[in-house]
Parts: sequence; C-alpha cells; structure tokens
Amino acid sequence: MSQDLRHLANAAPRIMVVDGSKLVRKLIGDVLTRELSDAVVVPCAGIAEARAALEGGAVDLVTTSLVLPDGDGIALARVVRESAGQAYVPIIVVSGDAQSHLESRRFTEDVTDYFDKALGHTALAAFIRGYVQPQPIPGARVLYVEDSKVVALATKRMLERHGLTVLHFVGVEEALEYLETHRGQDDVGCDCVLTDVYLKGALSGNDLLARLREDFGYGKRRLPVLVMTGDGNADNQSALIRAGANDLVLKPIEERLLVTKTLFQLRLARLPEPTTLDA
Repeated sequence: MSQDLRHLANAAPRIMVVDGSKLVRKLIGDVLTRELSDAVVVPCAGIAEARAALEGGAVDLVTTSLVLPDGDGIALARVVRESAGQAYVPIIVVSGDAQSHLESRRFTEDVTDYFDKALGHTALAAFIRGYVQPQPIPGARVLYVEDSKVVALATKRMLERHGLTVLHFVGVEEALEYLETHRGQDDVGCDCVLTDVYLKGALSGNDLLARLREDFGYGKRRLPVLVMTGDGNADNQSALIRAGANDLVLKPIEERLLVTKTLFQLRLARLPEPTTLDA
C-alpha cells in the first residue's frame, strides 16, 4: 500500500453515507457539506443502494451505521472492498455503540476505523477531514516511546512528514522523567503520546498508560494515548482500550492510519466539549 497520503487529499472528495435512517443521512450529510464545502455526499439507505452507487463511480470515504435495513456495516465493508478500485477506501463505522465494539475487537479488518457519534458534529467532521483532506497541526508534539532504532526512525519520519514534532524516548522511564518536569503545569509537555506495548526496559507501554491515567490523572482528552501493538490477541487489545488507550495502531505500521489516528486525537483534544450527534 502506498505510504503517500496525497491520493486521499481529493479537492472534491466523494463521501458515501450509508444509514437506514433518512434523518441521520441528512444530518451527517449537512455536517459534511458545511464543514467540507467541496465534498460530494452520496447518501444510501443500505447495502443494495451502496452497491449501485459504487457501480456509478468510486468514492473517497464511506461512513456506515452498524445496523442497516438489509445487513450490517461489516457486510457493507466487504461489499466496498470487493468493488473494483475500492480496495483502500477508508470505511468508518459511525455508532453510539462503537466503543464497546472497539473494546471487544468485533470490528473486522475491512473496517478502517470507528467513530463514536456521542462525540458530536464537529468531531465527526474533523474525523472525516483527517482522512479525505489530511492537514498538519503546526506545533503539535507527539511523545513517542520505542526502543527499536529502526522502527523509531521510520515512524518518526512518518509523523514528521505531516508537520508533527516528535519527542522520542527509548524507554518508559525516560519518558516519565520528562513528563514529571511538567506535572501540575497547564502544558503537560506534549500533546499526544504514542507508545509501543513491549519494550526492553523494566516498564512497558501498559505501565506508561497506567501511570498517565492513574498517577498523573490525565484523561483521554487532556492527553491522548495511542498504543502500537503487533499482538493479534483480541483480549489483550481490549485490555489496552479499557486501561485508557484512546486507540490502537496495529503493526506493521501503515502511515495513512498512523497519521490519521494521531491527527484526529490531537484535533479532538482541542475541541470544546461535544454536542451529541442524535440518531
């Protein structure tokens, strides 16, 4: 898969919105056209309409609810993947139950990402914009913990290509020492944390997550934490989310997903408290 994000930065992205509710389709469509003025919204009531729409032309992104009149969002994702030329289109599940699905790891590899609609309209637009029109956040700092020089160099370059400042530490101990110097200040020392789970030092990514959430008392909005893992065990992945990780980045690292997830968490942390996205 290409590591270049430019193929997603369509000047007039076509966004397919699939939901059984006409009201929800209009609501999401209105949000997208207001926040992404050049976007072309393709509303579909279910899988059959989506299949017909895909035959009429490629789309740049798909949002879908979990429950559809003629199937579910997982089945829709498979249909999109099977459609000619749609192998890499981002498929986003928009649901009020997304968090529990994320925790239980029930999403398949066909689903690119999820969005919890309780986060609100503005966050939804920011989330989708991150995929179709990825833009840097000048000055945003990512505290990155990775003990492999090769992996760290490659990942650091991915993030820096998109305007992010990377503060790299080889171990949790060094990262905690740095964060300790900012404890109690308005500026906690970084805007987001990216950490591997398994590290050679005495402390792991799990330990860092626990210290940030319990000892430092930083919530998910105050300091977002993305955890990188190559562990395919669904129970272990679920435990990371329940322990306070905002999201997971599965290895091997794919630049588009890493950057999109990072930028989204950074934008979300800067937004005002959410207004509910009504179903």
